[in-house]
Amino acid sequence: MVIKEANLDIIATRRSQYPTEGKPEFLLVGKSNVGKSSFINAILSRKNLAYTSSRPGKTQTLNFYGVNDSFYLIDVPGYGYAAVDKKTQAKFGMMIEEYLEKREELKRVFMLIDYRHKPSEDDLLMYNFLKYYNLPVTVVATKADKVPGSQKQKNLKVILDTMDLVIGDDLVVFSSNTKLGVKEVIKKIEDLVSESEETI
Repeated sequence: MVIKEANLDIIATRRSQYPTEGKPEFLLVGKSNVGKSSFINAILSRKNLAYTSSRPGKTQTLNFYGVNDSFYLIDVPGYGYAAVDKKTQAKFGMMIEEYLEKREELKRVFMLIDYRHKPSEDDLLMYNFLKYYNLPVTVVATKADKVPGSQKQKNLKVILDTMDLVIGDDLVVFSSNTKLGVKEVIKKIEDLVSESEETI
């Protein structure tokens, strides 16, 4: 799949603002500093479509990126950022939960975690939250270029042992700098978009 067009089409905070065309949607979740903006820019072959920030917690809405007029990538507020007050965290949680509850267009969740570290308690809570809604998940281990070769297998084992992925879920090792894993993610999206088109 060649990315010919990608734009931030819709910024939403509630269900009435979501797209209504029925295009397939792919949700991105992850901690505030895990590299979601870099992931979006790498996948969509854009430099600054999603703005990377030195200040975690910048995304405070559901951002719908329309791609090739055929699907949406959706960025949501990051979790686990202590500087965001409890009231705001609760608001984010409700906003994401409202989206997850009845969104038939959602085809898969890409859950970003940091390849350098053991998944956090927040990571595990998010994964279990997604499985509560029976959503298919691809775990994306970001910042792979920052993991020494001697540590790669060890870190991967720690992630897999800690996450305990259910059958049907999978993991992609990813780097926005070297583009490792980009083709794999795009292929997953392409296959699911094709499946959706066949069922229409």
